[in-house]
Amino acid sequence: MTADLTSEQKLIQQTAADFAAEKLRPYAAEWDEKKHFPVDVIREAASLGFAGLYVNEDVGGSALSRFDAVLVFEQLSQGCISTAAYISIHNMCSWMIDRFASDEMRKEWLPQLTSMELLSSYCLTEPGAGSDAASLKTRAVKDGDDYILTGSKQFISAAGTSDVYVVMARTGVDGPKGISTFIVRKDDKGLSFGANEKKMGWNSQPTRQVIFDGVRIPASRRVGAEGDGFRFAMAGLDGGRLNIAACSLGGMQEALNKALAYAKDRKQFGQAIADFQSAQFKLADMETETQAARMMLYAAARELDAKTPMATRWCAMAKRFVTDTGFKVANDALQLHGGYGYLSDYGVERIVRDLRVHQILEGTNEVMRVIVSRDMLRQ
Repeated sequence: MTADLTSEQKLIQQTAADFAAEKLRPYAAEWDEKKHFPVDVIREAASLGFAGLYVNEDVGGSALSRFDAVLVFEQLSQGCISTAAYISIHNMCSWMIDRFASDEMRKEWLPQLTSMELLSSYCLTEPGAGSDAASLKTRAVKDGDDYILTGSKQFISAAGTSDVYVVMARTGVDGPKGISTFIVRKDDKGLSFGANEKKMGWNSQPTRQVIFDGVRIPASRRVGAEGDGFRFAMAGLDGGRLNIAACSLGGMQEALNKALAYAKDRKQFGQAIADFQSAQFKLADMETETQAARMMLYAAARELDAKTPMATRWCAMAKRFVTDTGFKVANDALQLHGGYGYLSDYGVERIVRDLRVHQILEGTNEVMRVIVSRDMLRQ
C-alpha cells in the first residue's frame, strides 16, 4: 500500500523502520526477559520527532497527521511492540496538553515532553473503573488556589519512572460531567506507586498502580475547564485506539515475516514445509488478514484526520478488528513454527504475549462493539 503514500510519508515510514531495525529489534528479547525499560533508546526516538508526532511545531512537535503516526507505530512495533506502545501513550499525553491546555501551559510543559526530557503516563483507569471509566473515584478537591488529589489509578504504563502524569479526577458530580484533567509531577508530595506488576507481556515497560494520598497541586495545573476532562479523555482515546491498532499491525507483520522465513527453511518429510498445501493456505490467509487489517486501519486514520462524523466509529472498528486479527495472525505464526514457536529463541511467543493485551486496553474490544453498534443505531 506504499503506492498511496506521499514521498514525505515514505520517508517518515522508512525512518521509523530504520530506527526499529537498529535500535529496537536487536534488543527486544533481552528487554522482555530482563523487564528492562529502555529509557535511553526511547529518548533517541524523540530526537527523530517521535515523541510529539501530532503536537504543534511551536512547542517542539512534528505536526504530523494521525495517518502519519500510524505509519510510524506500525514500523516501530515491528522492532518491539511493548516499547512502541509506550511511545504511543506518551504521544497521547503530549497531544492532550497541546490540544486542550492554555497556551501558557503548553509552552511550560510540551518542549520537555516532545524532547522526552520528561516522560509521561496517562492515568484514567482505576481499580474499580476500567471499561466504565466515567465512574472513576479519584477526587480533586479545590482548596484555595490548589487542588488536593486523593485516590488511585491502575495498570499505568511507565508509572514510577515517568516524570509527568496526566490524571483524570472527579471535581464535581458523579458521571462524565464531573471529571477534570490535571498534570501531576512525580516529585509532588503524597504521590506513590505500587509494585511493578508481573505481566504476560509488555515487559519492556513497567506497569504500576499510581496512588494519590492528599497530593496538593496548584490550580494552574488543571488542563482546560472543570468538568471537561472526560471529553478530553475520550477524544484522546480515538487516536490512542489507532496507535494501539498500528502496534498490532506491526506485530502481526513481524510474526508473518518470521513464519514465512521459517516455512521456507524448515524441512519435514524431505521438503520445506512451505511446499505443503496446508502451510501455503495458512500463509495465504495470514497475508490476506494482515492486508485487510492494514486497509481498515489506514481508512480509520484518514477518517480521524478529516474529522468526519463517523471518525469515532471507524477508530473503534479499526481497534477491534486489527487487534483481534493481530493476535490471530501471531498465534497462527506460532503454530506454523510448531514446538519451536513456543521457545523464546524464535521471538514469536513474545509477539503473541505482547499482542494479547491490545484486545483489552484503550477500551476492551467488547466496548468497541458497544461504541460501533450505538453509533449505527443512532443513525
